[in-house]
Amino acid sequence: MDPEVQHEPSEISYDENFYPARPRPLKPSVRRAYRSPGDLPRGDAEADNPEYVSWLVQRSMLQDAKLIAEQLSGKGSMWQNPYASPDPRGAVERAPVWFTAYPISLIASPGQSFLATLGDEALWQLFSDIGITAVHTGPVKEAGGLHGWHATPSVDGHFDRVSMQIDPAFGSEEEFRRLCVVASAYEGIVIDDIVPGHTGKGADFRLAEMAYSDYPGIYHMVEIEPQDWHLLPRVGAGRDSVNIDADAEAELARAGYIVGQLQRVIFYEMGVKETNWSATPIIRGVDGVERRWVYLHYFKAGQPSINWLDPSFAGMRLVIGDACHSIADLGAGALRLDANGFLGVERRTEGPGWSEGHPLSEAANHLIASVVRKMGGFTFQELNLTIDDIKAMGGSGADLSYDFINRPAYHHALVMGNTEFLRLTMNLARDHGVDTASLVHALQNHDEMTFELVHFATLHKEDEFSYGGEVIKGGDLGDQIRAELCERLTGRWAPYNRTFTNNGIACTTASVITASLGIRDLDRMDETDIETVKRAHLLLAMYNALQPGVFALSGWDLCGVLPVPAEEVADLIAEGDTRWINRGAHDLMNYAPDATRSESGIPRGRSLYGSLPEQMKDGSSFVRQLSRILDVRNRYGIATATQLDVPSVSHKGLLVLVHQLANGLVQATVLNFTGDEITATVQSKHLPGGATVVDLFTDQEVGTVDELGSFLLTLAPYQGIPVMLKG
Repeated sequence: MDPEVQHEPSEISYDENFYPARPRPLKPSVRRAYRSPGDLPRGDAEADNPEYVSWLVQRSMLQDAKLIAEQLSGKGSMWQNPYASPDPRGAVERAPVWFTAYPISLIASPGQSFLATLGDEALWQLFSDIGITAVHTGPVKEAGGLHGWHATPSVDGHFDRVSMQIDPAFGSEEEFRRLCVVASAYEGIVIDDIVPGHTGKGADFRLAEMAYSDYPGIYHMVEIEPQDWHLLPRVGAGRDSVNIDADAEAELARAGYIVGQLQRVIFYEMGVKETNWSATPIIRGVDGVERRWVYLHYFKAGQPSINWLDPSFAGMRLVIGDACHSIADLGAGALRLDANGFLGVERRTEGPGWSEGHPLSEAANHLIASVVRKMGGFTFQELNLTIDDIKAMGGSGADLSYDFINRPAYHHALVMGNTEFLRLTMNLARDHGVDTASLVHALQNHDEMTFELVHFATLHKEDEFSYGGEVIKGGDLGDQIRAELCERLTGRWAPYNRTFTNNGIACTTASVITASLGIRDLDRMDETDIETVKRAHLLLAMYNALQPGVFALSGWDLCGVLPVPAEEVADLIAEGDTRWINRGAHDLMNYAPDATRSESGIPRGRSLYGSLPEQMKDGSSFVRQLSRILDVRNRYGIATATQLDVPSVSHKGLLVLVHQLANGLVQATVLNFTGDEITATVQSKHLPGGATVVDLFTDQEVGTVDELGSFLLTLAPYQGIPVMLKG
């Protein structure tokens, strides 16, 4: 039943120095979504209609993966790069500072797509002036699902991928390729996404439901025998699945169908998602048999989880094909692995099923990352698990890991004016052997400010930690930190921020700062308030940028965007996904000053700092001061330095980071997380006695290290100073 597919050559030509011996696979020319009822083939959207089944196959990612593999297999270009071991410093050298975009929130140039706007050479000239060397596009391929012949919208911000096609709402494949060419001209790269953990309910899932070929092997889905259908809940009219409750989950596990309860329920919400499993209605297969399935979804019901250990290896083939398409055909230099920590699930004799930190996740990530390295790219993982898991999966998998270890901790340091928890997490990571240079240290992204603190909430919840002058168990410490963040960042004193399930707080970097400053009414902020917000924002930028690893920031950071009022996104947050308040539309280049929404309909957020061209004219602007920070980072090679110490401090609001540079010199970053002036004693065993302390911003001598390995430094409120120890 597989359709006959015609092919056409790709016209893109790659820089052979940047993409050595890169193959240029042919791509299917018939992979196009039907846009109107008149375009559709005839007949019902049912399994007994061969034309419908053939239409689904043409649009399936598994079919595309097969076509792509046929064009790459047996090519010498697949053997030109080392691939077995991660190379974090190599990845950082290639792309040390990232702009993280979010397609539906970027206000585009009039008449231009999101991808064409990102490929604007004027924008890249400003990126280059600021010090940005890579753009992470965010998810731009088609997402959502299919209902019969018709597409359904994304349920999770385009992270429910259903196709390898670029979504026309964001541009075209040619515009993606041009973006890569423009980036390369400015010595930058483009970072794309793959989602190894799940798809949307597109053609692949619909074929799986119909038991077509090996498509059921893509997913963690189990056929329930008719005599046991009484264990399943009824699926309401107009719905294609229903979440099962804990009792049904236990019954199905006892009956030998599913693993059952897992270690946690992400996005838990009573009556919406009480377990990680959902049931389909009765579905007729291509063989005429009626079936009901139960399928796993770690995230939302519209994101069925991929099975990485099915005999067909269909899920693996789909994901690897998607990665190859992004690197070999579109020209991306790197990929984000989203939701890559949940690729193994196993039943246990006692307790919940093993679903996090599973060896299969490590093995699967090794395969994905190795294929990408084999093709000359690199990967980074968004892995919000324990430090142990991040270390283990970084040993053979992705080259870089998102810094979920310290992200909530640096927000806590600002909120409390106390860096103790941040110093604890940073030292824990180093004690576990996590190289600071292997982390992506970020300001805001498209998600909430996460505070799950998985390290303390799961594997180490009974471990004891020294904190606040007491010994406290990990679970209790996590509860305390979450409570403090919620109390200070949400509620009556900061009504513009919202909690997001039990994952974290929907907010922007700017609104974390305003809440920390006690600003309740954002409409009443004056210029003095905005200046203080900017100063604290630059402090957080210094924390992330002036240490080894990647530094990442978004348009919400560059423009200082505040949350969108909840009433403006009421329809989007109606089911509890409050993150839409922190995804306000923003206009980097002042392309459309009168636009009130992005092309995707996201309301425009209030910008405190203005557009990039405006800021570049003002030497005191956020962006101009950020460029000074990035210049120091680049000039002294801090991105690939080695972190030696995060020492104890003389004031609770102080943070000191001590690094060894490639030339052997010692460099330190000193940060004041409070609104008070601090005259601090900076001390570490790694500071060489007698060395001259030089401020890297001013090149002025500011002190001398004494025989105890210490020196004095005075910092203004929310000030950071990078210093070099010379002599």
